[in-house]
Amino acid sequence: MKKILLSALILICGITLKAQTVNDVPLQDIDVEYVQIVGTSKLLSTKLTIEIDFGQRTKFFSSGKETIVKDTEGKAVDFNSMIDALNFMSKNGYDFVSAYTITLGNQNVYHYLLKNKKKPAADN
Repeated sequence: MKKILLSALILICGITLKAQTVNDVPLQDIDVEYVQIVGTSKLLSTKLTIEIDFGQRTKFFSSGKETIVKDTEGKAVDFNSMIDALNFMSKNGYDFVSAYTITLGNQNVYHYLLKNKKKPAADN
């Protein structure tokens, strides 16, 4: 019985530890120095839609789905706030640099610039 429980626990941990992706690229494998996370409110919800811009190509008429963080099943990851997204990105190897907010209509759009912890600063 203990072996079954241990096996189940290992399986569950393995599933939950798989990488989240943006544009089908695992967050840990994004090979850039900086990324920007953009948060917008979801309609009739307290949660935010978080998009990540790391300079990836997107289609001209895209709906923005290429820039949304997805889980292992391809579903969008929900974030409760920008701090929730910032903590998530910190766990995935990024440090906060700066932030600003733009108001469009009656909706705030939050922009956070993050630096990849693994990438050293470029020499000038």
